Amino acid sequence: MAVDWRPAENSFVKQAFDEASTAKQNELGTVHKFRDVGDTDYGNAYFKYVQFDTGTGSVAAVATYACYYYTVDGYKNKIVTMDLDDDANGQGAGIMHCAPTDGQYLWIQITGPATMGIAFKAGADGNALTSVGATTDGELDVSAAVTDLVCAYANDASDDEIICAFPF
Repeated sequence: MAVDWRPAENSFVKQAFDEASTAKQNELGTVHKFRDVGDTDYGNAYFKYVQFDTGTGSVAAVATYACYYYTVDGYKNKIVTMDLDDDANGQGAGIMHCAPTDGQYLWIQITGPATMGIAFKAGADGNALTSVGATTDGELDVSAAVTDLVCAYANDASDDEIICAFPF
């Protein structure tokens, strides 16, 4: 079952959802609605245009893994990483559908259904998920405290399916 996200409206989107680029093709922080025209028929989801940083540990990106805002200013600067050591206080950013290298630009999924390529650290259907407590780069964990920044919900934990609820 293939997911094929396409821009919901013909507009300014100049880069595919599953490609990274060394050239900035959209304004950083732009949020745009995409729709699934693939076999899964997931409907609509929002994606955000950001820049990737490998972080202090030079962690390589992996498609379908979670990314986090890079350090405290990551949200403001629209820079993400997969390096948990540089995760800005548990601020999950989105799900990557490509594997960018350091400095590349990409769209990350911030709302709607997604299937992760890495298992949750723990969880059951309906659990709130966060990067707080994750121990593997690109992973999400079950939210254990009201102060955790919830970024997704487990839709089908046995298949690592989530409903994204990352901040715009």
